[in-house]
Order: sequence, then C-alpha cells, then structure tokens
Amino acid sequence: MRAPLHVSLPDQKLLDALAPTAGVEFFVWDFSGPAPAGRLDIVVPPYMRGPEVLAALESVDIGLVQSQSIGYDGVADVLPAGCVFANAAGVHETSTAELALGMMIASQRGMDGFVRNQATGTWDNSQRPSLADRRVLLVGYGGVGKAIEARLLPFETHVTRMASREREDASGKIFGIDSLYEQLPLHDIAVVSVPLSEQTRQLVDAKFLAAMPDGALLVNVARGAVADTDALLAETSTGRLRAAVDVTDPEPLPADHPLWTTPGVLITPHVGGASSAMFPRMVRLVKQQIGLMLEGKEPVNVVLGGAGE
Repeated sequence: MRAPLHVSLPDQKLLDALAPTAGVEFFVWDFSGPAPAGRLDIVVPPYMRGPEVLAALESVDIGLVQSQSIGYDGVADVLPAGCVFANAAGVHETSTAELALGMMIASQRGMDGFVRNQATGTWDNSQRPSLADRRVLLVGYGGVGKAIEARLLPFETHVTRMASREREDASGKIFGIDSLYEQLPLHDIAVVSVPLSEQTRQLVDAKFLAAMPDGALLVNVARGAVADTDALLAETSTGRLRAAVDVTDPEPLPADHPLWTTPGVLITPHVGGASSAMFPRMVRLVKQQIGLMLEGKEPVNVVLGGAGE
C-alpha cells in the first residue's frame, strides 16, 4: 500500500479547505517550530514572509515548495539544494490587475483629492482627466500584464504591450523592452508589472521617468526595487509626473518619507494580491499540485529546481 503524501500548510484555514483528501496526510506548519515530519512531499510556506524563511527546510526532505507569491526574487539564494520551487502563477493576477485598474481610475479622476476634500467639506468639481482614450503602455506582459490589459480594454483605452522580447500574437505586436525609450514618450500611462531580476532592478530610473511626457502617470505593481525611489520623488515632487505605486523601496516605506505626502502620488502598502480573491485560487492550485503528485505527474508553475535546470 502506498504511503500517504505528506503536505504541510501554513495555517488551519487552508487545511480546512483541503482536508480530507484521499491519500494525503496534512500538517499545519508555519515555520516557527521544527518540521512536522522528516519528509514533506509538498510544503506551502507562510505568505509574505520573505525568502529567508526557507532556511527552515534545510534539514527536511522536500518534494515541492509551493509558494503563495508570484515573484521569487531572492529564493534561489536560500532554497536548499535539491528542492523544487513553484510560484503561485494564476493566484494573484486577478486581484493585482483589479488594484492596478483601480489606482489608474483613482489617479486619473482625482479620487485621493476628493477624499481629502471630504474631510474639510470642500466642493471642487473641476474637470480631471479620464481613463478613456488614454494611451497605456504595459511594461511587462506576463500573467499580471495580460490581466491588466483585459480590464483596460473595456474602458476604451489604447493599450501597447511590451515584454522582454518582441513578438506577435493574435492581437498584434508585442514590443520588446529594447523599444522602451521609443514608446515611453508616446503614452499617458505606464504600468510596470515586470518580475524583479538583475535586468529589471531600478528599471524605472531617472532616464525612464524623463522619457515620460509631462503629466503622465506611472503605475508600479511589480516590486519596489524595480523603481529608483529617489528618481521617482524628484519627478513627482515637481508635479511633472504622477505615480500610483503598490510597492516601494524600501518597504515598508518609512512614515516620514516625503513620497507619502507628495501631491499626485497614490500609495498602497503592497496589497496587490491581498484580497478575498487569493484564498480560493490558492486552494485550487494546491489541490492541483496534490492531484498531479498522486498521479505521478510533474507539478505546474515550477520556476526553480525543475527537470529542465
């Protein structure tokens, strides 16, 4: 008789949604104590705890580490040898795209100003720019970029897509990142959703921002380190550019940082994936990985340590 799969989950809520499953023994392990078993076929680490927590896996025989995040910057530096690591592609795209769209609407229509005016009883009904008819450049066309595009198009926007390399799909041309400085001056809004890597670290620097036209809006739902915070502050503090950022560098942004109070800057505290949409999608992903493992098949979303490496 085949031994059951050992699956560790970071909290009781996730366990309650998955158990019972035939052929699986579940454990709750939040990495704060020793591992619940010497062999764990699937480990789901706690959400938003940073890659350094993976050091707890060093003395455990691990089959698959199933992250709850899409990004995996820094993981390769701490992942124990032999571990297979899968990201949470398919879990956060919906929620992150929803936030990106909301930030664009809020910034374009001046919602942050209306909230401040409400506190003082100020009636200001001056005209503000719409999202409709804006030219939007998507810098990054992975799962999040595609989800943002799907939500932007019904708002009658003109969307340009940009990925690491130029290619064509059924909807037309996808520009390569080598066209960045040709495209930035042509767009009213630039939405950044690239993964963090050595190639994208501080991609949004003084040169990037200088190429954006006056009054343009930068939206960052990638990682904080994708943008140079000092350069962003320099451009927004003059009022030349506006920004809506869900991520910052450093993070959390210090309470006394001037970016908090810069007019035209909207900040959310890295909550792109932190919505009610996350949990059911995470449950579905873990169920899928368990099913594949029970069938002797390869897991999905493997980004580190797979057979191809």
